[in-house]
Formats: sequence, structure tokens, C-alpha cells
Amino acid sequence: MPKTNENPNIQRFREAKYGLMLHFGLYSLLGGVYRGKLGPNYAEWTQCFLKIGNAEMERLAKIFCPIYFDADEICAFAKRCGMKYLVVTAKHHEGFALFRSKADGFNVFDASPFHRDIIKELSTACEKHGLKFGVYYSQVIDWHEKHGGGYTCDPSDAAGDSWENSWDFPDKREKNYELCFRKKILPQIEELMTNYGEIFTVWFDMPLDSTRAQSAEIFSLVKRLQPNCLVNSRLGNGCYDFVSLGDNEIPDTLETNVKAGDLNGINGLKPSPFGLYESACTLNRSWGYTATQPRWKSADTVLTTRKKLEKLGVNYLVNIGLDGLGRIPYEAQELLSSVQEKYRADK
Repeated sequence: MPKTNENPNIQRFREAKYGLMLHFGLYSLLGGVYRGKLGPNYAEWTQCFLKIGNAEMERLAKIFCPIYFDADEICAFAKRCGMKYLVVTAKHHEGFALFRSKADGFNVFDASPFHRDIIKELSTACEKHGLKFGVYYSQVIDWHEKHGGGYTCDPSDAAGDSWENSWDFPDKREKNYELCFRKKILPQIEELMTNYGEIFTVWFDMPLDSTRAQSAEIFSLVKRLQPNCLVNSRLGNGCYDFVSLGDNEIPDTLETNVKAGDLNGINGLKPSPFGLYESACTLNRSWGYTATQPRWKSADTVLTTRKKLEKLGVNYLVNIGLDGLGRIPYEAQELLSSVQEKYRADK
């Protein structure tokens, strides 16, 4: 890992304090409901929870056309709210990439009528508005792939009956994550690290049954192509620069034995080598857009969390699930605008 004085992003991360996370994908079209059935609290897990086949997800891709998606508008909003960086789901568990990928055709440019590279547009808009740009990438779970990982893990903590796609591909004996790792995961990470300018952070998720060698190979690939890019702890197996706390985890203190990512199967986790910590939190009960959960947090609650984490030296990464048309939900806009007004008034 780089020494502190060799990587300017370490200090930038410390100074950032407040960022925006965007969850966006085919699940945004469903909004947590499929054929009259409710999905789980985490709407981005609806495919797994309701066992929606890949053929149906591919049909959704054919109508995925978020005509109101405006990267410039989103980044300008984040800037107004006092945020310093942005992280977007380049590929979530459903396997659908929001960038043009030569490694796999199940992506927004080639498989949908939108025919635009969302990651490219957000990267450009972040640079324009002075935001640092980060990407989320699900490196083990990929429900579009027969050989997606997680099939050897206890599914009791999953938001569905399994971590992997067990409805299209029920025979675990035929699965080999190493095939998916070589064919899709590594090539797509290389594309993200090569084609989208400077990447501030790369936010991996759910290491599950990935091996130490696989995590190390991803870490080395990122550092070779983007030496200053900061890697989060959910890559797993002790390969990281900063610690991602558990979902919606707001600690009272940061102790040596930080409770970080316990729900995400992280192996060999130790405190951040650079003292860098981040808590990613939702504004309601879901990460992806949901049409069925109006339980939004209050501006006062979000403000209190922001101040508490800032005092602890933990970055606050606030998540918004864009709707199927690519819009920030009205409630999220009003909530975060109010938080910023109150934050400024208290300064």
C-alpha cells in the first residue's frame, strides 16, 4: 500500500467528509415491486428476492431509457448540498453495467435503447463541478452470470434465498466463480480504471467467497492503472485503503477493533492503514429506488448524523436511489437541501 505522503487522495478523502452515492440500474424500473409482489426492503435485491429470471431482466434492459437522467444536474445538486465526491453503481448485483463494456454486452450502451455511457457522463460532470469521482462495483455477486460468486456461502444474511442466481442456475456443482472472475470481473474493472479519467475511490461490495489471491489481484490491478485511487475494505481479504463501515452504521467511537462490514463477510479486516473511514447510509430503508417506502429520514436526523460522523472523522456517504427515469426523487432533493441549509446556519 502507498505511504501517506505518496498519495494526495488520502488527504483529500480526510477533507471530503461528505459525499453522494447513487444506486441506479434495471431495478430502478421495478421500484421494489414485480407482478404485484413486493420485494425486500433493499429494492435493488428485488430480482433475487422474487427470483426474476435473466430473460425478464434482459427485457427490462430493452426498455431502460432514463430520459431525465442529467449528470450535470445531479453533480450541481451534490455541490449545492456541500458534497465533495460522488460514487455511482457502475455494476450492481444484477450484472447490468452503466458503462459501455467490451467485456460484456449486458450494459446500458449495448443492451438498452438509452445507448449512452452513464459512467462517462458522470465522470465528466464531476470534473466540471469540482467533485471527486468514484465507482461502485459488485465484484462477486453477479446474477446475470451462471458462474457469479457467493454460491458457497451461507445465505442467511442475504436479502433473498441465496447470494448467487440459484433460480436460473440451480446446480451449484456446475459453478466456478474463477471463470466469471476472468471473463467479466477483471476486464470490467480494467475498463473502469482505464476509460473514465481519474478515479478517486473504487467501492467494492460483498467479498463473500472470493479468495485472498482474487482480492489481491483486483487491488493490484487498480493500483497499477490508478495508483492514487482509494480502495474500500469490502474488496475483502485485507486488501484496502479505507474502511467501509456496515450499512447505515453510525459508531459512537472508532476503536482499534472497529466493527466494520461484519454483515458483508469481510475477511482479515483491520483498522484503516491511513485512518480513513466512511459510513454509507440510506435516506429511507432502501439503496435502490423504491416506490413503496415513504419512510424518509428527517432533515434533523440526517444533520445530526452528519455532524456526529464529522466529529469522529468518518466520511458520510449519503445514498440516493435514482428512479427509473433517472431522476433524484423529490423527497431526497428536499431533504438534502434542507440538511445543507441547517448545516450552514449552524456554522
